[in-house]
Amino acid sequence: MNYEDKIARQVAAIPRSGIRDFFELVQGREGIISLGVGEPDFVTPWHIREAAIYSLEKGQTSYTSNLGLLSLRRAISEYVSDFFEVDYDPATEVLVTVGVSEAIDLALRALLNPGEEVIYHEPCYVSYSPSIVMAYGSAVAVETTKEDGFSLKPEALAAAITPKSRVVMLNFPTNPTGATASREDLEGIAKLCVEHDLMVLSDEIYSELRYDADDAHVSIASLPGMRERTVLLHGFSKAFAMTGFRLGYACAPQPVIEAMMKIHQYSMLCAPITSQVAAVEALQNGQGAVLKMRESYHQRRDFLVKRLNAMGLDCHTPGGAFYVFPDIRKTGLTSKDFAMRLLEEEGVAAVPGTAFGPSGEGFLRCCYATAFDDLRKAMDKMEAFVGRL
Repeated sequence: MNYEDKIARQVAAIPRSGIRDFFELVQGREGIISLGVGEPDFVTPWHIREAAIYSLEKGQTSYTSNLGLLSLRRAISEYVSDFFEVDYDPATEVLVTVGVSEAIDLALRALLNPGEEVIYHEPCYVSYSPSIVMAYGSAVAVETTKEDGFSLKPEALAAAITPKSRVVMLNFPTNPTGATASREDLEGIAKLCVEHDLMVLSDEIYSELRYDADDAHVSIASLPGMRERTVLLHGFSKAFAMTGFRLGYACAPQPVIEAMMKIHQYSMLCAPITSQVAAVEALQNGQGAVLKMRESYHQRRDFLVKRLNAMGLDCHTPGGAFYVFPDIRKTGLTSKDFAMRLLEEEGVAAVPGTAFGPSGEGFLRCCYATAFDDLRKAMDKMEAFVGRL
């Protein structure tokens, strides 16, 4: 059997995740310090886990509405109004999904016709380009630079817009760079989207994890003229340490949510009810835990940036998320060679920047959602490694 002829061409052309490929090398090794997978090292707060347990004890094991539990959609609507300053009708403008990844897939499939272009900024999360391709769109990457703090500049977006442009994808704070977007830049981006009649997918999963008091998070959906053309994507994995619950949501005008829901009901049907019940508790009573986790990440960020710069790896101070993205070009090694040698020689696992697109060459992603003692050891080992180069 020639299976190359049996696999769909657009799927065969998609590369495997650079993150997962690299960490296949780590599995089963003893003594490895991992700065790799972007997952909080905190356990989901007890009161959230307890809500999930109690829901099972009460026998809440059924399907929910395709849109999600109305109680959760109401809680999401209230939270989004308070935090993002955008109002959505919980009955028709909120869709609960199986993680933000499903929400991205649904939004792209709901909005794209074959061959239409989606513009996104790079380095970026590994799934963006493949998700666009799987929705039969054309992926258009706009490179961001260390000099600009890896933020997307309106002039760079303007240069990428063509008559085929349909959607702009944003992710601030950004995985893998921790970049944030200023209000001024978002206003410039919003102006372009209105002028060219573009829709926006705004992945704001790290929005609670902002560390600078004078740099509050701004959602592009809250800017004039943008609520009607934005799909706001958010979830519970990062700020609430609920990765395994696999729960996200999308907020958008009713016609867009209706289109996304039609795809969702024929694929996933609904998100797990246990996760949805836990999410209600997270939104209503989880802010204290979020703030404590954020403060810990803040301290770790400052520690890593200081240590990396001290060892000669130029590292900008990220405004959000829980990643640093040091520049390793002075070592003369490629991102992959640096990461492989660091793993083999010092037992420290970090992700080559190229896992996040070609513009990530010369950089390394280090996740600081890792115990402080392990971060110290990892930095000591990396310093020793760099010193030998």
